[in-house]
Amino acid sequence: MARRLNRPGMTGRLIRMRVRSIFMAAALCAGAVLAGCAPRPGAVPDGCPGRWGGEGVGGWVPAAADVDGADESLVPGTPVRALICAYPGTNTDPGGERLGGSRTLTDQAAAMARDLAYLPVTSDEPSMTCTDMAGPMTNYLVRFAYADGSALWVGSAEEVNSCAGTTNGEVWTRSYVGKALTTAYREGTWRMPRPDDPCRGPNARRGQEDAMVPGDPQWVLVCRDGGEKWPPRREYGAAAARELAAALDDLDTAPSEHGCQGAGPEADYRDYRLVFGYAEGPPAGVQVEYGCTPGVDNGMLQAEVDDDVRRLMARLAP
Repeated sequence: MARRLNRPGMTGRLIRMRVRSIFMAAALCAGAVLAGCAPRPGAVPDGCPGRWGGEGVGGWVPAAADVDGADESLVPGTPVRALICAYPGTNTDPGGERLGGSRTLTDQAAAMARDLAYLPVTSDEPSMTCTDMAGPMTNYLVRFAYADGSALWVGSAEEVNSCAGTTNGEVWTRSYVGKALTTAYREGTWRMPRPDDPCRGPNARRGQEDAMVPGDPQWVLVCRDGGEKWPPRREYGAAAARELAAALDDLDTAPSEHGCQGAGPEADYRDYRLVFGYAEGPPAGVQVEYGCTPGVDNGMLQAEVDDDVRRLMARLAP
């Protein structure tokens, strides 16, 4: 029969070794982010609320974001997981919908975050001008989890009028993402819808809350909107794009009211859609309308057309 040795001082040495190991692990975790030290990302999105806590269509989160950069972008950084929570209902009686189901995305979470991060944002809830057709609606919550254990919620919706605000609790966007969220929830595939004709797209890009044309555009598509299915257009390279962008950025802007006043039957009414493309990310769109005031609008800002813009448009328009 084996005998158990109980040497004097052995218990004390074992305790000291365990304590020393704990201190060594703590020191390593303090000096670097190690896989064994960081909280498991899979544990961060720990479940969907049982009910939608907002009173309207989209625009609600259980808690405001507490992630660096969340006051400048809907989803900053590169999350590793996205938990999508769906709350189906109708837009005639929104608020308090029960959880209808959930889906978790892993390999597409970063792409989803990147596309949402490119949307223009404001610190205040945007005013929404919507048609009022009654019909189905699904509120969504998406919880993005990061490798360091942090997370943030994004709230949005799909509804029959394609009109819903999206927020992380710190900033808002009026850009509509409802169809993409429904596709991601139902099919497990994230993709932002693209218009068949770029002249018809919403073309919203982060930075348009501060500048009519943000960043460094590489090309511009000038479309004449006369009601045709395929409007006349001309495309130009970086030099023309930057020249036109500079003229638009020099205009005195104000927050967009998403409309303009006509100047009467004798006015020269001409509508143009300008689509500025970039090396990365989505395009930025600007509407230019002659015979209407204010005549320039990018969805976030509006301004009056001036002589410099008119001169450039006369040369570039189809």
